Amino acid sequence: MKPEAKYWEPLDKSTVRCRLCPRECVIADGNSGFCRIRSNQGGKLVATGYGELVTISNDPIEKKPLYHFYPGSYIISVACNGCNLGCLHCQNYSISQYSCPTKYVSPEELVEVAKRYASKGVCFTYTEPLIWYEYLLDVAKVAKPKGLPIVLVTNGQINRKPLEDLIPYVDAMNIDLKSIREEFYRDVCRGGSLRATMETIELAYESGVHVEVTNLIIPGYNDSLEELEELTDFVASVGLDIPLHFTRFYPHYELTSLPPTPVDTLIRAKFLAESKGMKFVYVGNVPDDRLNSTYCPSCGRLLIKRSGFFETFSYLEGSRCPSCGTEVYGRF
Repeated sequence: MKPEAKYWEPLDKSTVRCRLCPRECVIADGNSGFCRIRSNQGGKLVATGYGELVTISNDPIEKKPLYHFYPGSYIISVACNGCNLGCLHCQNYSISQYSCPTKYVSPEELVEVAKRYASKGVCFTYTEPLIWYEYLLDVAKVAKPKGLPIVLVTNGQINRKPLEDLIPYVDAMNIDLKSIREEFYRDVCRGGSLRATMETIELAYESGVHVEVTNLIIPGYNDSLEELEELTDFVASVGLDIPLHFTRFYPHYELTSLPPTPVDTLIRAKFLAESKGMKFVYVGNVPDDRLNSTYCPSCGRLLIKRSGFFETFSYLEGSRCPSCGTEVYGRF
């Protein structure tokens, strides 16, 4: 028996409105919302995807990507079917836009798996974790008393009240800022709200959650200098120490006719962000250690050397640069 979902309201005897994310789906009896795992059953919204895992893996934390949250560690990573966006370029479309077989794992069982494999914590990733709200919350209530952090890799599409209620249980978030244009969310993501993602970044950072931001740069869609400047200005306005990842696009799903992002575009975005005062800017999906390693923003010393996802070496002393003593944002 799956639990009743949180954040919904009845509209009449048989129709409900989900209030979890900005879509606010109106759902007739017997149907599911856009995300496919919140369903109207007899006039009640039910979390039908609760505990149903489509995948589980013990990943390097850098793969999320989280570069300033216990670098070099491994974390149990899980996902459900479904998403509240329908991005044309989704890398995990086989589980986000379609449904694969699942296995039920209780919150207690998942935490035991994390402990058994010496995981740094529990990470909800691959598809959109916020649609898995009830399960995520229950796992957090079991994991956090055992010293296991909760990590989300998310598009940030959630309404403010459920976000405020969730934040005390979350330790780190990598938030995917798809674009700084509402029309990108409308046309490329098939809906969603830029404002919602921006508010998630702001509230999470202000609340003390460790935040990193990723922007996948797609040629011809969100790669103009003007747009990259506006996006960087927003992230900088929230916090100059937020690690910002500009990631290379490769043709996938419904955007297979495009070329990969030119590396020069990514490097230009990195230099632009650094010129705005951003302290930690990375280039993802490019095999260049220099673009993925961490340097002191004050003296330029190499602080964390990364080679791919699996080799990480830190020169930090605690969370400080060993040469000049500058404090580095993150948890180490």
